[in-house]
Amino acid sequence: MRTKNTSTRRSDAFRLPGGEAAEFEGVLARLPEFDGRPIRVDFQPALSVYKGRLVRAGGRGVPVHAASDIRRRRILLEEALRGDAAELARVLSHELFHFVWARMSNAERRSWEAVLQGEVRCGARGELGWPSEEKKGRLRPGDAKERTRRWREYVCESFCDTAAWHFNGRPEGAGALKPRFRRRREAWFRNFARAGRRMPI
Repeated sequence: MRTKNTSTRRSDAFRLPGGEAAEFEGVLARLPEFDGRPIRVDFQPALSVYKGRLVRAGGRGVPVHAASDIRRRRILLEEALRGDAAELARVLSHELFHFVWARMSNAERRSWEAVLQGEVRCGARGELGWPSEEKKGRLRPGDAKERTRRWREYVCESFCDTAAWHFNGRPEGAGALKPRFRRRREAWFRNFARAGRRMPI
């Protein structure tokens, strides 16, 4: 059973590492208001994923910038993000919107999915971040129509990458999405994050 959410200001949305609130000031200034219990944020060195599991300083697996644990309400950030304000903003925004995605209504998720299905029909290439670009590259013909697990994972990552871009204005990836598709996503997010709305976390 989900516990009752409480209103959370930007500055209260995270439990930050001791004495490091200043590191996050620029990130918080760009983000909307939130509704939910605080999320703990910690830095860890050499984060990677090995056989589907997060490895800390293990020297193996695929390196990652961050990881989220929705159930435990925790975000781990790669130590190397310290001192890179722009990259920290992009990565932390992406991870935070995994929490938003988990608490959106089904209608909102399907609405976002419809945006991406429209892009697929138009043959849109590229993305707005590495995670969604990687997931998009794994899609097979028919995944969007059949709503396979590959497709659903892509839809989620695309939502989070688009949120990071929307609030930080910095697309990441080898091939950025063309402007006409960006404009459609931007319009969707303006409506989703309309003035006065608190994002569910």
